[in-house]
Amino acid sequence: MTWRLRIQHTTGYRYDTEVVSSYNEARLTPQTSPGQLTLESRVRTVPDAKQYRYWDYWGTQVTAFDVQHPHQELVVTGQSVVDTTAAVPAPVDGPGWADLRSPEQRDRHCEALSATRRTTPDAEMSAAALEVAGDLPPREAVLAVTDLVHGRVAYQPGSTGVQTSAVEAWRLGRGVCQDIAHVSLALLRELGVPARYVSGYLHPDPDGDVDTTVTAESHAWIEVWLGDWWAFDPTNTIPAGARHVFVARGREYGDVTPLKGIYSGTGSHALGVTVELTRLA
Repeated sequence: MTWRLRIQHTTGYRYDTEVVSSYNEARLTPQTSPGQLTLESRVRTVPDAKQYRYWDYWGTQVTAFDVQHPHQELVVTGQSVVDTTAAVPAPVDGPGWADLRSPEQRDRHCEALSATRRTTPDAEMSAAALEVAGDLPPREAVLAVTDLVHGRVAYQPGSTGVQTSAVEAWRLGRGVCQDIAHVSLALLRELGVPARYVSGYLHPDPDGDVDTTVTAESHAWIEVWLGDWWAFDPTNTIPAGARHVFVARGREYGDVTPLKGIYSGTGSHALGVTVELTRLA
């Protein structure tokens, strides 16, 4: 099954007073990768600004721009058309625990095994990961861990923020897709399974009527290494598939922030974000 999706992701800033200048990075360009083909993509800014693009350390395409004249509003819109394909099952002949925990594999995947500020587990989380994994092989342990997280951290929009850590979400017992991904990463890395954070979009309707535009949000899921990288959505307990549009990956949310920057001026700012997805075919 193949989908063609149009994505429009708009972020707006309105400042209390004029900002003299601002410097920004946008991670809004979907990647072409196995299972996904980006047909077109562009980033527009108001006010208009000169752009340049580069690939960051994690392989994400970044659009960098700066506005060098006074402005009181900044609107950034990413527009893309992407072909996606159906989910693939987890590798069945992947490595065992001895291989995953070997010095060679730990060195190869050191960044996907290292805890970050948002993905450092506490003692309770570590014990829970070991208990649920038990004697299961890695493939089944991954599914057991994500089932545990799904049951422990309820999806509740507005219950957490972008700075919330895995420990905080675990103790709170609720969060959003970002938190569910962070908790999953914390537990899997604790077991020795290389795991990465992935950001992008998810079409909310599995049936997805063609030429119907729906309101959506940025979404987060994970990739785990089981002899090959496999994408899984722990919020919905499904493999990433045709409804998922992959934009960026890294160790955690801080590596894939859709838009970030600094500005010169005084006064606070308001942030508004809208995401619209349209299935074209």
